[in-house]
Amino acid sequence: MAKNNPRAKKPKAKNNPTADRAGRGGDDRAELLAKIKADFDDRLARLAAEPAQWVEFIDHVATFGARYSLGNQILLLVQAEERGIEPRYFLPYGRKDGSTGWKAHKRYVRAGEKAFKIWAPIKRRPTEEQAAEWEAAGRKVKREPSGRPAVQVVGFGLANTFELSQTDGEPFEPPTVLVRRRVHKRGNSPQLLVGDDPTGVFDDLVKLIKDEGYTFELAAPRTGYLRGANGVTVRGPGVQMVQVRDDVDPAQRTKTTLHELAHIRCGHLDTAPVGENVHRGRNETEAESVAHIVLRALGMDSAAYSDAYVFGWADGDMDLVKECAETVLRVAKQILTDLTPADSTDESDPTQAGPDAFDPAMIDLAGAGAVEQVAA
Repeated sequence: MAKNNPRAKKPKAKNNPTADRAGRGGDDRAELLAKIKADFDDRLARLAAEPAQWVEFIDHVATFGARYSLGNQILLLVQAEERGIEPRYFLPYGRKDGSTGWKAHKRYVRAGEKAFKIWAPIKRRPTEEQAAEWEAAGRKVKREPSGRPAVQVVGFGLANTFELSQTDGEPFEPPTVLVRRRVHKRGNSPQLLVGDDPTGVFDDLVKLIKDEGYTFELAAPRTGYLRGANGVTVRGPGVQMVQVRDDVDPAQRTKTTLHELAHIRCGHLDTAPVGENVHRGRNETEAESVAHIVLRALGMDSAAYSDAYVFGWADGDMDLVKECAETVLRVAKQILTDLTPADSTDESDPTQAGPDAFDPAMIDLAGAGAVEQVAA
């Protein structure tokens, strides 16, 4: 039988520094995740409602060379806007041995600078049970030749990163250099780019198209499958072909060729019935956005052509815009990786995941246990 001992001291519910700190930490973490989720939803809503917001968004994506997933792209932009910073390049502080982050570039974060938060991949070897669950849910699991699950990205945690303006040290030129090009602007309709192609990627783009199983040819306007288009991708019984006008300047020729490759890589021909025109609505927005990001990351601005496209297809649908944005970022990053394989990822940045990695934007950010805090 339990007895009441009047002399026994009752444990105090308050003034427990350790418990209090833990409680505050949990509350702060939940508050941070809730804010990230709210900011993400707000930005998606703006992208869905205002075409100009979409154009601004893909410009920012190009500035970073399509390095980031949708979740991280929005997360960094929101934080930069809140601080009044025009972001150019992000890296973590770096390991003590100077092999990563800003330290690898002989730059150092100034004392007192507040870190930006970013979703960083967490890598480990999943158990066979976890791997089986993921595969059953349709998620790809990397395995070793023996069949054992390999070390891979299993989730994401919030890590610290810093913008170039927060650092001092050796001169640093961000890898993506934007070169504004002269273009003709006539009203609100798309205008052809003029002048030479500063990127030098035309032949590589043709090869990527051929690697996808398509033939490629330059054709006179309104001949073949072109009709009134600058370029066209056709897939049907006995034909898989990309045609591009042969009378445009090299800049426009490269732009149109990349646009057609984007249609292929985005999977627009995979779902379209034979003979259906894929150059419309969401498909056209995705292809044009991919082309704009890749070209600008490589040093050619196609804004006068790309910005004239109408984005009314979304009609304010946030889920649709999220799917579109995820596709655009994934395909742009894949193409840039193919065109510049040696420079596609900064090895000094451990927060970077591969072009096909799971997107942290797919995490239920407000859900308990969805993420964990990790060090930079």
